[in-house]
Amino acid sequence: MKRAPSAVLTFTHAFQPIVDVSTSTVFAHEALIRGLNGEGAHSVLANLTAQALHQIDRASAIQAITTAARVGMTSCLSVNALPGSVDSDGHAKALADAAAAADFPVSRLILEVTETEAIADVPRFIAAASSYRRLSIQIAIDDFGAGHSGLNLLADFQPDLLKLDMNLVRDIASRGPRQAIVRAILQVCEDLGIEVIAEGVESMDEFRWFVDHGVNLFQGYLIARPGFESLPVPCFPLPVPA
Repeated sequence: MKRAPSAVLTFTHAFQPIVDVSTSTVFAHEALIRGLNGEGAHSVLANLTAQALHQIDRASAIQAITTAARVGMTSCLSVNALPGSVDSDGHAKALADAAAAADFPVSRLILEVTETEAIADVPRFIAAASSYRRLSIQIAIDDFGAGHSGLNLLADFQPDLLKLDMNLVRDIASRGPRQAIVRAILQVCEDLGIEVIAEGVESMDEFRWFVDHGVNLFQGYLIARPGFESLPVPCFPLPVPA
């Protein structure tokens, strides 16, 4: 009987820039899992067992680091953690070892964890996060605002970065309730020294609203679409003030 191909051989990555509009530079690239022919993440991850997801998660992060080094990435690299991986034995060390092997500075690695995963067991998450920080790997909370206890999480754990949930970003310039929520989040993050990323920005109205409210880090189709195994050239929609 033929053995099924290794999961490591069935996927690759696209990279989407996260830009800093205050300096017109690329701050980071998020590694997005893709099939070998560019298929989306769902087609790669669908129907996998929890154990298989855990295995592919570590393999994906390692491969993302290797590919980032191969394509000449000089920004930070943001890799996603699937549920159950953050506190798994050896995950942080595996990322650091992969970075060393690829000659990619470990201090330029960012681990993205969704808000709902982080708050499932806050004390356990905080303990696990310390192993990444000891290795100089930054922590980002993704999809912030999608859950119901995000501010409680920030009271106990301050990530390096926070990515706003796209549902809060969408059409924010004309949505008063969303504006109120996001203004509160931005104030808390400023007080705690957390950098905010406006993710999923697709319109100039959305972009201008966040610029007007002091946000410098942006990701979304307005900036650049993901590049398949490549680093797309980003657009900086507004001139940087002198």
